[in-house]
Amino acid sequence: MAYDEKLLNRIRLILAARADVVEQRMFGGVAFLVGGRMACGPHGDRLIVRIGEEAARKHIGKPHVKPMDFTGRVMKAFATIQPGGLRTEAQLRKWVTMAAEFAAAEGPRVGLSKEATRRRRRQ
Repeated sequence: MAYDEKLLNRIRLILAARADVVEQRMFGGVAFLVGGRMACGPHGDRLIVRIGEEAARKHIGKPHVKPMDFTGRVMKAFATIQPGGLRTEAQLRKWVTMAAEFAAAEGPRVGLSKEATRRRRRQ
């Protein structure tokens, strides 16, 4: 799915001060990784955030916050923020910061090849 270039650039600006951020093609779009761990990214005109299962449970169901489910299976540690929840800089900053902090708290990803990561996910 295509993604909103303006939203992508807004995310970039928020994460620009971090030295541990990398942009990577993922989910048919662009994802921002913090310490090698997926944090967030635009998906169409929405924002996908990886915030952990506890935070996702807490926020899903609030206005503009939906579960992430575009594969037919809900991803429990993720949430999708609808455009209405991204209108202001403060709204977007809240979600991007939450996702970046969650990824950073897990520590840098080391020692796993792409194949090892795939096998681990299947288990």
